[in-house]
Amino acid sequence: MGKRGEDAEKETGRPAARKAPAGRRGATGRESFGSYKGDRLTGSRSRTLMRLLPVVLLVAGVIFDQAAPPRFNASPLYAAAPLIAAPFFSLLGTVLTGALALAVVVLLQWQTGTLGGVDSTTELLTILTCALLALLSNRLVSRSGEQLATARSIAEAAQRAVLPIPAERIGGFDIAARYEAAQADALIGGDLYAVQETPHGVRLLVGDVRGKGLGAVEAVAVVIGAFREAAEQESSLEKVAQRLERALAREGVRREGLDQFEGFTTALLAEIPPGQSVVRTVNRGHPEPLLLHGDGDVRVLAPTQPALPLGMGDLGVWPDRSDATPFPSGATLLLFTDGLTEARDRNGVFYDPASRLTGRRFEAPDHLLEVLSREVRVHTGGGPQDDMALLALRRP
Repeated sequence: MGKRGEDAEKETGRPAARKAPAGRRGATGRESFGSYKGDRLTGSRSRTLMRLLPVVLLVAGVIFDQAAPPRFNASPLYAAAPLIAAPFFSLLGTVLTGALALAVVVLLQWQTGTLGGVDSTTELLTILTCALLALLSNRLVSRSGEQLATARSIAEAAQRAVLPIPAERIGGFDIAARYEAAQADALIGGDLYAVQETPHGVRLLVGDVRGKGLGAVEAVAVVIGAFREAAEQESSLEKVAQRLERALAREGVRREGLDQFEGFTTALLAEIPPGQSVVRTVNRGHPEPLLLHGDGDVRVLAPTQPALPLGMGDLGVWPDRSDATPFPSGATLLLFTDGLTEARDRNGVFYDPASRLTGRRFEAPDHLLEVLSREVRVHTGGGPQDDMALLALRRP
C-alpha cells in the first residue's frame, strides 16, 4: 500500500480506496484564528539566538583582547553588543548590555595600564556613543511594535465580528469553518465566509477581498452584509451574485486611491435547495471548490463559464450562470481561499488539496479541516504566505 493509503488508514482506521477517479478532496475544522504554531516556534528560536549574541560578542572580545598583541583591540565587538541587543532586549536589558560593554573595556584598560590614554579614551567614547544609539533604537523599535500590535489586535477584533463562528448544524447539514492567519507580523487579510439558511435553501459564500489590514476588513463587512440580505431576498444564486456586484461597485466609489480602481473580490457562491440532492455554484474568479464523496472520490467543481471577480464589472458584463452538481448523502462540500492552494514548500511546490486528499475518508467536517490545516503547516514548514479560510458542509 502507498503512503497515501497508509495516511488514510491512520485517519479513519479503515482501508483506503486503492484508486480514486480523477478528482479531488478536501478537509475541514472548527473556527480558529491566529498564527501557526510552527511559525511561532521558528520565530522563538531565532529570537533566543539573537538574545545570546550580545553575550557571545562580549566574551569573544575579552578572549581576543587577552590573546591578541597590544596594538589590536576588540572595540567593534564591544560596540556591536548593545546595538544588537536593542531590537530584542527591553530598555533595561539594553542599558545593562551597554554598561557591561563599557565595564569590560575599562577593566581591560586598567589591567593593561592604558586607562586614560588618548586611544583608550577614544575607544570608550565610541562604545558609549554606540550604547546611546542602541537606547534610541530600542525605544523606536518598542514604539513601532506597540503600534503594530495595536493595529493588528483591532483588525483581528473587527474580523471576528464580521466572521462569527457558524453553528455546527444549519438546515440539517453539518458545518465547520476555520480561519488560519498568516505570520504573526503580517497584516490581517480579507478572506471571508458565510453560511445562511434561507427560504431558498442553505446558501454559502467564501471569498477573498483584495488588500490587507483594516481596509480589507471593512470591505469584508460590506460583502458579508450584502450577502446576508441578498441570500434571504433573491430567488436565485445568480441574482445574489449581482447584488454583491452592485454593493462592491458602491463601495468602490466611496474608496480613494488605488482601491477605487483595482478593488475586487474573488467569490464562490453555493446553494443547496431544500429537498434536492444537488448543489448549485456560481464562481467569480475564485479557487474551485471540491466535492468529497463518501467512498473517497473527489470532484473538482469547475465552472462551465469562467467569470471575473466581483467588483470588476467595468471590464465586461455578462450574465452569471450557476452550475448544478449532484450532492448525495455522505458527501462533503469544501470551499476555501487561495491561501490553501498557493501554500508552497521550500522548493516552490504548491499544496494540491485534490491530489493529496483523494482516496481518504473523513467522518466529520471539523476533522477534515483539522487535517488540512495540519498538512499545510507541514507542507510550508510552519509559515503560510497568506491567510486561509476553509468552509465545509456535509450532507448526513
